[in-house]
Amino acid sequence: MDKLYYSIGEAADILGENVSLVRFWSDSFPKFLHPRRNAKGNRMYTAEDIEMLKRIHFLVRECGMTLEGAAKRLQNETAKVDNTVKVVECLKRMRSQLEEIRRTL
Repeated sequence: MDKLYYSIGEAADILGENVSLVRFWSDSFPKFLHPRRNAKGNRMYTAEDIEMLKRIHFLVRECGMTLEGAAKRLQNETAKVDNTVKVVECLKRMRSQLEEIRRTL
């Protein structure tokens, strides 16, 4: 992450989700997400917000948790969820690299 703020569209691209879903999660997790608003009123996400969105994405999409369950897990076990998300991202990168190597052979 090299930018100070990310637009909602950029956040959605990073997650591979729709802008409307990112907006919904922002409204559903006010304790964890605090996007700033620019002069036009558009949401602007920090790197920390993007990391939290990744945690929410992992819990809701990949683990199949409800929004309430994800909020409880984030409240109680944020460090554990963060480590799990980082491991899954690393494994996905390794898989894509291995698939690329396989294609070149």
